Order: sequence, then structure tokens, then C-alpha cells
Amino acid sequence: MAQKIQAIRGMNDILPDQSSVWLYLEKTVADVVKSYGYQQIRFPIVESTDLFKRGVGETTDIVEKEMYTFDDRNGESLTLRPEGTASCVRAADQAGLLFNQVQRLWYTGPMFRYERPQKGRYRQFHQIGVESFGMSSADIDAELIVLSARLWQQLGLLEHVELQLNTIGLASEREAYKAALVVYLTQFKDQLDEDSQRRLSTNPLRILDSKDEATQALLKDAPNLEEFIGTESQAHFDRLQAILQANNVPYVINRRLVRGLDYYGKTVFEWVTSHLGAQATVCAGGRYDGLVEQLGGKPTPAVGFAMGIERLVLLLETLDLVPSEAKFAADVFVVSIGDEAEIASFVLAEQLRESRPNLVVLRHCGGGNFKNQMKKADRSSARFTIILGQDELEQGICQIKDMSTGEQKTCALDKIGAYFAANS
Repeated sequence: MAQKIQAIRGMNDILPDQSSVWLYLEKTVADVVKSYGYQQIRFPIVESTDLFKRGVGETTDIVEKEMYTFDDRNGESLTLRPEGTASCVRAADQAGLLFNQVQRLWYTGPMFRYERPQKGRYRQFHQIGVESFGMSSADIDAELIVLSARLWQQLGLLEHVELQLNTIGLASEREAYKAALVVYLTQFKDQLDEDSQRRLSTNPLRILDSKDEATQALLKDAPNLEEFIGTESQAHFDRLQAILQANNVPYVINRRLVRGLDYYGKTVFEWVTSHLGAQATVCAGGRYDGLVEQLGGKPTPAVGFAMGIERLVLLLETLDLVPSEAKFAADVFVVSIGDEAEIASFVLAEQLRESRPNLVVLRHCGGGNFKNQMKKADRSSARFTIILGQDELEQGICQIKDMSTGEQKTCALDKIGAYFAANS
């Protein structure tokens, strides 16, 4: 017997008992973003490696340690996309959608990062991203946050997540703060955790995000980013807060929130939950006004966010918030006895799907006696079973059994659509 081939570690199959939850989540997102005027964009899974080096940042953990990168047959370095924003910018700019234009875009699909698989975090994971371009004022930042809050409300998650908000200012303000932070932390370098020691010379802002208790203790007396924020950045942040307050969106200001990617500036935010252990962040984003120009386009203000589908599915399941109608279930199961009835049942099922497209109709295939077919009908959890045999066929009727009550009724074959219109 040939050896079985297993899935690659950290790259999981989405089986039928879960895919219905994914479909429910994706449809809810699609409906919400459409109501705000966002249109879907799709781009390739594989991109030039330089896109992420320049876009995400060469000193980020993603580029340094996590990307799946390889040379193709022409010697060009390619990378499986580790995140969606850089690809979205590349695609929209290449198509001429950005300069002097306003765009509201969203996307969904798999991303890839080589990291230790754990609950809620995988090497192939799936994200939904929402991005807007061409608007520099705080009201579009607020729109995206209010949009995400509406999504949580639709999913029943609003009381289970918390919005954390911060401003990291302009690039010049961040550079001044980084310099002060490095001066302060250098004197304690030997006491920092290993990652923070490395980041001290590459990406010092990420030290603020360290989970190491000793490092966090040292940061208590570190310079405060808030002290370096200028008037323009503060006014933007104040306006954002005013709009959120007017829309009754609660938030907490987290001065340690900086986000892990180089392209962010001014607004940054995260939606976090206490129900998923260490994987607390379910949605994160912010403003990235310099990224389009950094990738070769014209200066274009931009802001967006991304959410992990796996974590949201896990959160919905943990909190038992998946509605019963979102789970796959057949409405009707069709049983037939005899060769002629089998063919007729095929026609009947198609007629029913035509007249009642909202119904899920399963037809038994492969023959078998009546008792076995009824067992399969019962296991299908369908509410109704249609029974068609030779006698029924000759009389132009079928039997309809309500599987929840056991009640059985006779229905004319040409009235089957009307029956289910009245009873489903």
C-alpha cells in the first residue's frame, strides 16, 4: 500500500463541518462592506519579493524570519504573500486606480508565514482586508473603525471585543522618539529579552510590544511616544476620537500600541478579545500614507485594516455565536423505489430546485431498498422526505413525510412547488 501523503504542517484543510461557518462569516463581511460602498479586488498569491521588502519593511519579523521565498526558473525571487496591503497597493496602482482618486476596496484570501503553528495561528492563514485610498482626513479612519464595529454587531461579537487606539504620529515624530527610546534602552541592553536586543538596532518601536515581563518593567520609565506627537498628528487623533464618541463606539487608548509593520503612521488600532488566550487580536489596522509612494506610486493617503478568518471562526465557535441557519442542513431528501421512479425523482428534484431555489434538495443516489434509503434520509437531518415509488408515479403523486413529527401527506407531483412554498 502506498504511503499516505499528509498536509504540510501549519497548512490546514477546511472541512465541510467548518466551511459553512466560513461562508457565513464571509457573506456577513461582504454584506457589511458593500453597504459602505467598498468593492472587492483580487490579486495573485505570489508576488515579487521586493514588494514585501519595500512595503512591509526589511527589518520586520515577517521579512526577516517568516516569508516563504523562492527563486523561479528565471532566477526571479518570488514570495507567497504574507499580508494583503502591499499587494492591494501594487494591484491598484498598476491598474491606475489610485492617483487623484478615491477608492474603497476589500479582499479576502490565503496568506503565508513560516512561524510556529498554534491555536488560531497557522502557516497558511486567511485574511479579510479593507483598504481606502485618496482620503487624508480622520473621518475615513473613523469610517473603517465604525464599519468594523458594525460587523461585530452583526456577528454578535461587539460585547466580546475591545477597541484599542493610538497615534504614532508622522515619520519625523517617530524618528525622534525612536532615537530617545534607543538612548534609554541601550543602558539596559543586557536586561532586555533576546528579540528586543535585536530590535534595538533594527525596529525599536516593536520593543514596546514585547511580551517579556522584564522588558515591560524597564519600559515603565522609558520616554513616552505621546510627548513626541506634534500638533497635526494630535488634531487628527482628536478628530477621530470625537467621531467615534459621536457614534457610540467605545475605545481605550493604548500608548504601547505601534503595530508591527513599517508602513503605519498616525492612526493605529486593534480589536482584541479575552476569549482566545494569547491570540487576542482579531482585527488590526491603521493609516499608511507613505506606502503608495514607497512602492513607486504618487503620494496617496491610505488607511485600512485586516482580520484573521481562522481567529474569528474560532471566536464565533467558542462563544457559540454561529446561528443554526448558518450550518449546512438539507431541507428535502428524495427517496425513490424502482427504475422508473428513480428517473422521475431526478426530474422532480430538478423541478423543485427550479421552483424553490432557496431549498437544499438532496436526492438519494445508488439504489438500495426502501428501509436503507429512509435511514439515510433520517441521517441527513432534512425536515422533509419525498417518497416516490411505482404506485405513486402511476397516480401522479408522491408522499411527503415531515421528519420532525412523522406526519405523512400525499401531494400531486405538479403541486410540489406550491406545497413547499406554503410549508418552508
